[in-house]
Formats: sequence, structure tokens, C-alpha cells
Amino acid sequence: MPNQDNNTLKVGMVFISLIFFIFGFVTTFIITLSDPVMEAFNLNYTEAFLVNSAFFISYAIFSIPSGSVVKKVGYKNSIVLGLVVYAVAGFLFYPAIGLESYAFFLGAIFILSLGTVLLQTAANPYVTELGPEETASGRLNLTQSLNSIATWLAPLFIVALIIPEEVVNDAVGEIMEQAAVQPGDLLLPFMIIGGVTLVVAVAVALINLPDLSQEGTGNYSSTFKYRHMLLGAFGIFCYVGAEVSIGTSISSYIVQPDLGGGISRSLAIQFVGLYWAGAMIGRLFGAISMSDIKNVKTKTSMVIGVLIWAFFVGIYTLDWDLGMASIFLGFAIANYGLMQLGTGRANRILAIFAVVAMVLAITSMLTTGRLALWTIVTIGLFNSVMFPNIFTLAIKGLDRSEVSLASGIINTLIVGGAIVPVIMGAVADLSNIQIAFIVPVVCYAYILFYALVGSQVKPSEGADALAPATSTGADPEHEGV
Repeated sequence: MPNQDNNTLKVGMVFISLIFFIFGFVTTFIITLSDPVMEAFNLNYTEAFLVNSAFFISYAIFSIPSGSVVKKVGYKNSIVLGLVVYAVAGFLFYPAIGLESYAFFLGAIFILSLGTVLLQTAANPYVTELGPEETASGRLNLTQSLNSIATWLAPLFIVALIIPEEVVNDAVGEIMEQAAVQPGDLLLPFMIIGGVTLVVAVAVALINLPDLSQEGTGNYSSTFKYRHMLLGAFGIFCYVGAEVSIGTSISSYIVQPDLGGGISRSLAIQFVGLYWAGAMIGRLFGAISMSDIKNVKTKTSMVIGVLIWAFFVGIYTLDWDLGMASIFLGFAIANYGLMQLGTGRANRILAIFAVVAMVLAITSMLTTGRLALWTIVTIGLFNSVMFPNIFTLAIKGLDRSEVSLASGIINTLIVGGAIVPVIMGAVADLSNIQIAFIVPVVCYAYILFYALVGSQVKPSEGADALAPATSTGADPEHEGV
């Protein structure tokens, strides 16, 4: 490939990584918002979890149409349009919060989610097309890891801008009371989101991004013939449903004295940040492990760098607590070690991580105190590579003209983030929040099935698709991710 083309692809990766950061931040911000929204609008669990439903239901409505939009207007124009929708939605929260209308608030979240659907439908296949197929999963893991930096920061953003300061008795250092969240406390973050995304939309419109061809004979009827793609779409349903359910529940779960040790509300939300930070760390490991970097010394240095970053993230997120940061580092080391058992193959790593996530969730259900806390929070590390690996396995062997359409179909099933948390909330209201974690356990069980069985490509789906889904980067002509 000519050097100019390589430079253009690198520019494309830089800006598409920024887009991943933006929609990752917005998505996690909304997921984490249910707890303060429950307090601000005086809601129960089921009503509060409607925040997630309002956000993720758009995937069921708009993902397939958005695939057609991307195919018609191209990746770049779709990204600009998605950012403009973000900006409009962000500013709609001003009247919604001013009226203290929860229905209006949910409507603004729905519009915000339309922008996310369009961005995600364009961004995921765009990354897979920005280089060789052998390293597509590695590139997705890299951009998803940058996405996860945003997911780590979003809960800290909530603590800084929404959660009122706790009133502390200086004599004994104990929290005496916690000020209530008011609807007006929710406004500033959305104004910032609206303003920033409008600026980024203008910037993206003015730059030169690679214009990748989507020519071919592919259409929705041809795309639906791929069994492994359809099963992978439901795998995305289960993955997003499980991840969002856990991320939504953590702060309410671990503040209870008999479960997570009765920690403060602000520290509980910081643990939510650590949950999403785990996904960031795991995806960085995934980008390294599933690349075609051959130099052992280089790869080892990168792994050590990620471990140092994991320790810093842990100690910074948890108020410079050395002990808790060390625990997080230990789980990060275990995450990398288990990833190596997958030998760089997307389906094997997916199967291992699904089993570990199930074990951690069940352990948390059956225990209390700090063991229950850490086993639920560190599931984030093992959620890490699930989305990029499921997505890569699902589009394996598809014609280039079918990829954006398949992305629309797959993204439709992200609606799991709307349905599964409400199911979990209903189970929590009927029994308790601890028992409700059986819902994500069932989701991880399906992901295990997809990794071992459902991701296999049938011979009738084309010879090109029969090669095993691997992310080891067997092409010696390409270096890096």
C-alpha cells in the first residue's frame, strides 16, 4: 500500500478513535446516571432503569435504518450527522430538566441515543475496513480500549458535577449526612456534551477521512443468510445486556451494609468507574495480544506499561488507596494470563472470559462484604474483549458491501441494554438486588455457547468464511495493530 494511503488510514484511525471515545463516554454516562436520577426524580429501581431503556431501545428501532444511511451517505457523513444529533439532544435537556419532567428527560435521552446508534453503526465496520482482515479484531480492541477510557472517566464526571458533597464530621471523619440530588444538578453535564459534540462535528466535517468503498451486490436479504452473524447479533444482545445491568446496579448494590460493606455513595460510583476501567485495561491487553506484533520484548514492554497504567487507574479512582489498587492490579494480571490461554483466537478468549464472568457473578451472589464487591466490580475486566470479538466473529466472511448492513443488524441487538436491565430491576424489586445477578449469568451462558458453537461458519455461507476466526495477525507484511 502506498505511503500516502497508509498515512490516510492512520489519520482515519486517529479520528475514529476520538469518535469511540465520545460515544463511549456518553453511553456510560447514561448507564451510570440511573442512581442519581432515581434520587432526583424519586423513583424505584424499575422506573430508574428506564433511563437505560430509553437510551438502548433506539438500537431496536434505528440500527437497521442506520445501516442503510451509512451505505448511502458514507462513513464520514454518517459520523458528522451522529455528532449533530448529539448536540441537539444535549441542548434539549435544558427544557426537560427545567420542567422537572421525567418523561421529557427520557425523551431527550432517546434522541441522544439516536446519535449513538448512527455513530456506532458507522464506526465499528469502518475500523475493520481500515487495514487487513487478520488484525481487524486487534484494531477494534484498540479503539474499544480508547472507548473504555471514556467509560472510566464518565462515572468520575458524575461524582464531580452531579453528586452533592457529603457532609463530614471532622472530629471523627464520618459521613453524617448526604445531600439529595436535585433535577437541576443534572443539567451542566448535558450542556457540556452538547457543546463539545457540536465542535467535534464541525471539525470532522472539515478534515479528510479515508473514503472506503462499499461497492458490491450485498443487500439485507443476502446478509440475513449468515447464521453465525445472526447468532452473533444475539450474542451482542446478551453481552450489552449483562454489561449494562451490572454497571447500572453496582452503585446501588455495594452501598448496602450487608453486601458491599456499606461504603459511601460517592465511593460506590467510583467503583462503577473502576468496573468500566477494567474494560479499558482488558481491551488494551486484547489489542496487544491480538495484534501481529512479533517482537517478544516489544510486546512484554507494552504489557508492563498496561499493568502500570492499571495500578495508576486503580489508585487514582479509589482515592489513592494502595491496598485496593493492589487488588485491582492482581485481577488485571489474572486477566492477561487468562487471555493468553486463548492463544490469540477470538472465539477461545471469548469462551474463557464468559466462564470467568459467570463464576465472578455467582460468587458475588453467594457472598457478602468486600468479596462480593470485588467479584462483581472486576467482571469489567472480562467484559473487555467481548464486544469486539463477537462483532469480528459475526462479520467473518461477509462481502465488503454487506458489512455496514450487517453492522446495522448487529447493532439492533444492542437493545439488550434496554431490556435486560429492566428485567434485572424487576427481579431486584421482587426479591433483592443480589439475587437479580442471575440475569447477567444467563447472558454470559449464551455468550459461552456462541464462542464454542454459534460462531462456527457453515460451508454454505462461502469458502472465504471458512478460515478460523483468529486475531494473531498471521500476515507478515503488516506490523502493529
